[in-house]
Amino acid sequence: MATRSHSLSGQLADRLAATRRLSLDLAAPLSEADANLQPFPDASPAKWHLAHTTWFFETFVLRDHAPRYRPFDERFHFLFNSYYEAEGDRHARPKRGLLSRPSLAEVRDWRAHVDEALAKAMPNLPAATLELIELGINHEQQHQELLLTDLLAGLAENPLEPAYGELSAPACFAIGPLTWLPGREGVAKIGAVDGGFAFDCERPKHDVILTPHQIAARPVTNCEWSEFIAGGCYSNPSLWLSDGWAWVQQEKITAPLYWHGDGTIFTLGGRREIDGAAPVSHISFYEADAFARWAGARLPTEAEWEDFASGADPWLGHQLDTGGPVIPRPGGGVFGDVWQWTASAYLPYPGFRIAEGAVGEYNGKFMSGQMVLKGASCATPRGHSRASYRNFFPPAARWQFTGVRLARDA
Repeated sequence: MATRSHSLSGQLADRLAATRRLSLDLAAPLSEADANLQPFPDASPAKWHLAHTTWFFETFVLRDHAPRYRPFDERFHFLFNSYYEAEGDRHARPKRGLLSRPSLAEVRDWRAHVDEALAKAMPNLPAATLELIELGINHEQQHQELLLTDLLAGLAENPLEPAYGELSAPACFAIGPLTWLPGREGVAKIGAVDGGFAFDCERPKHDVILTPHQIAARPVTNCEWSEFIAGGCYSNPSLWLSDGWAWVQQEKITAPLYWHGDGTIFTLGGRREIDGAAPVSHISFYEADAFARWAGARLPTEAEWEDFASGADPWLGHQLDTGGPVIPRPGGGVFGDVWQWTASAYLPYPGFRIAEGAVGEYNGKFMSGQMVLKGASCATPRGHSRASYRNFFPPAARWQFTGVRLARDA
């Protein structure tokens, strides 16, 4: 048993090192000023993402389970707590971009300090603490995606339209007609199985009833969205939910985020021509719902999408493998390119129990006012997602790589 535990610890250590290295690689092209961009209160600077993920390991693993560990800087606990009330007061979220100190170099030094301590501690940690490290790896992968999407939002505010890095030219890809696949009917099970990692909100696995339906074989494309725009759909209140129509009018929304009227889009590679064959991205739940209504369809429920994806390989598709800019591309699979909005609110499953301690604040406290997204995006680290994965954002959010796959009643 001890040998098996040591082996698992070694495998986890390798994954931890790779995850921590990827975060640094993603931040490598950034200047000090780039790393401190906070375009709006719900986004965070890249430097903060590097620091907060380090705070997570220092707080929940090293502080509580490595008796000889000494914090790198006691002040950082206040600066880089996110929303854990059990961990005390914290720096105000809308002011994270004002943290010019510590410097980016100091944050990197802190990361190295914590990484060294984790490497020394892991061989002697019990299984329950190794589970916290597994949670920390998945937590950092979430922040890797946020680092890229928050950075994109920040760079988009600059009139110089700076590029984070180079993107390859769009591939020539023909847009095939939208086809429909039959969904399962009757009793099905959704949720993560016991054993293996999953976030608490993915459990317990439970029965759902699926009525006759079909799901689109691919996501909606930029070309199809252009038709939605050309049809005057952003000014047609009959297509929109009441809250969505109020949002469109208040925010003067006329196209997906980062689209320009000349047929170009701002990306992590700078401004470029919109690829008509690629999945549409950076749309809100409100927009996805309005498009579905215009198309004579609807959004899939979370259960329909999960059952549809249960036989697909979540490691395939256009996802994040290394540092550098990313963009949705045509010809992907079920997973990757864009997170896909569902018609389901983010609510607890029957029998859901919040974990004890501060880590119990990770998911459960956000089960109000959010909609579920499924799949993965081009900025999701490969291997992070699965069919049972429950991403969630408010219905007006669209700075993430969010798109739509249609469904309809059969």
